[in-house]
Amino acid sequence: MTSSRIMRWITGAFEIFLGIPVLGGLIIAGTLFIPLGVMFILHIVTLVLCARNNEPKYGSILGIVTSVVGWIPFVGMILHIITGIMLMVSAAKNTTAVQTQSVQNQN
Repeated sequence: MTSSRIMRWITGAFEIFLGIPVLGGLIIAGTLFIPLGVMFILHIVTLVLCARNNEPKYGSILGIVTSVVGWIPFVGMILHIITGIMLMVSAAKNTTAVQTQSVQNQN
């Protein structure tokens, strides 16, 4: 398992947690929106790792957008849930078979 895949699992879990109605909003507002900044940084790190490993980047890009607009009450909750699901789905997909085929085609 690559480091980018592990980061997609971690950031996906955090996003789903922050998307829990009421609880996620209380955590974000109660900590002065610091979790949004932390998630922004984690999504950038995940994006860089995904780009380096040639793995799907759409979850991390949506995560960056979610971190920027996540302070809007209902929009943030919905975006956190969607982003978490997209990150988990991309982490669960078997991308090693695709990468192996592309490496074999290059040789």
